[in-house]
Amino acid sequence: MNTTAAAPIPTTRALTWCLHLLIIALLVLAGGRAVADGRPRAGVIVAVAMACALVYAAGPLLPRLHRSRPAAAGWLATVGAVWVVLLALSADAVWVAFPLYFLQLHLLPRRTALAAVAATALAAITAFAAHRGELSVAMAIGPALGAAVAVAVVWGYQALYRESEHRRRLIEELTATRADLAQAQHTAGVLAERERLAREIHDTLAQGLSSIQLLLRAAERAMPGRPDTAARHVDQARQAAVDSLAEARRFVAALAPPALDGTTLAGALDRLCATTSARHRLTARFHLTGVPAPLPTAHEVALLRIAQSALANTVRHADATTAEVTLGYLGDHVAIEIVDDGVGFDPGRLPAPDPESGGFGLAAMRARMRALDGTLTVESAPGHGTALAARLPLTPPKSGTGPKSGTAPKAVAVARP
Repeated sequence: MNTTAAAPIPTTRALTWCLHLLIIALLVLAGGRAVADGRPRAGVIVAVAMACALVYAAGPLLPRLHRSRPAAAGWLATVGAVWVVLLALSADAVWVAFPLYFLQLHLLPRRTALAAVAATALAAITAFAAHRGELSVAMAIGPALGAAVAVAVVWGYQALYRESEHRRRLIEELTATRADLAQAQHTAGVLAERERLAREIHDTLAQGLSSIQLLLRAAERAMPGRPDTAARHVDQARQAAVDSLAEARRFVAALAPPALDGTTLAGALDRLCATTSARHRLTARFHLTGVPAPLPTAHEVALLRIAQSALANTVRHADATTAEVTLGYLGDHVAIEIVDDGVGFDPGRLPAPDPESGGFGLAAMRARMRALDGTLTVESAPGHGTALAARLPLTPPKSGTGPKSGTAPKAVAVARP
């Protein structure tokens, strides 16, 4: 493995400089000892040592050395050839073999590097034995042991480097995955919040404004001949505007609906029926069955919103005279059902939701029930009224399971798109 393609880090740069200094120092040692000992060919030894140093120093300056293995092999072959000449002249050059091992292992492919190291070790042993005039085991141990140490060190370093690179890539992948996950969670949170806001606006402000519109139209029709009736409708529209404003303020403050302040869900539904009956030509009656049990705020809000939306749709679309709202506590479930005697509709042929004409009511109701592991059923037919039933568990479902199956309270309830 050629690790020179990777960007150098401070540690590798330091090791590279140490290798440079070691080779230069060993070449200086070989030339210096030849001069100091007064050897006959001292001048030649110094010249060859300088040539070896110059060839070696030219290597890092070659632009293709670290990108091309043939270029690295050619440079190493040149350095090795000059070294062999120096080795033939001086036994002190044998020590240069050790840093050459590292260069060969570092720049050449693994098999080629092993062959080069073996050849370098053999040349060092042979030349050293020739200079000594004899061959012994001790002479072979030094270069061979140096070659083994160099192989172990370089291969160990390369293994650590590969492991480090693997961990670095893994960390980068994990970091990127965490960033993608955070972005996905953020996007999901934004979408969920938008859906929640859409439901709240539809079930509060939109329904309140629709009620105000109906009351003002009624007042307009009664204005010429029945001023008292018109004034009553205007007063009811004003009260509806006050209620919508309170809903808006609490909605902004993210608090519970005003209808639930200081009262129970049953009380809020009873007041809703009374208000609807007073403001519109619809008699809405509330019924409570079973023993009331404490409910989470989210459950109370969802059931109240469904009742508000259902009664508003009855007023706008059903042309009904009566609506029955029943809140029932059924053991491990709580349910609300709204039944009217209006014109009914075909649940299978609902128009698509439209920003101008509406049609978001049932979708918002179903979304509320899904969010709380509840169910919503609608039964209706043209000319036979409508029934809506919403059912929620009183206890959270076990992990990994959905809402318990069961039959929703039988009803013919009010829900219009």
